[in-house]
Amino acid sequence: MSLPLLPLPRLPAPTRLIRAIDPRVPVGIKRRLVEPVLNRTFAEPLEEGEFDALEGRRISLAIEDLGVMLTLSLESQRLVLCNQPGEATIRGGWREFLCLATRREDPDSLFFQRRLLIEGDTELGLMVKNLLDGREEGLAQGPFGELLIRLERLARPTI
Repeated sequence: MSLPLLPLPRLPAPTRLIRAIDPRVPVGIKRRLVEPVLNRTFAEPLEEGEFDALEGRRISLAIEDLGVMLTLSLESQRLVLCNQPGEATIRGGWREFLCLATRREDPDSLFFQRRLLIEGDTELGLMVKNLLDGREEGLAQGPFGELLIRLERLARPTI
């Protein structure tokens, strides 16, 4: 005799879930999750001093459709999350940031089409954009890259 299958509870869409959870996550926990990934991902350019212009400066990444705002700075050759607002903000949707990270689309196109915007200190914003753009393989390397590639496949529009 088999038991009847009960319907699974309907889970909220991931974007709604992130939007609901992110404001409640303390910065200390975000730091423990985000900083190691960023510092491993950018280990080589950090070591080569490519991020030195960010020392003592702050840039925010606003992923609007997720309601997520991360502000980054450089301290002792390490990328760190900050509580203070950024001097510049790169603003867009999660799909646009994903395209930027996986290099699925040309970063300049994302900005020229106004799918990603730079506000505030545009010189600082362009410097960070150019650092990301200068990475031939994008961020798609190692376990973090594999996750980005899976997300990017899920985000592709179906025809």
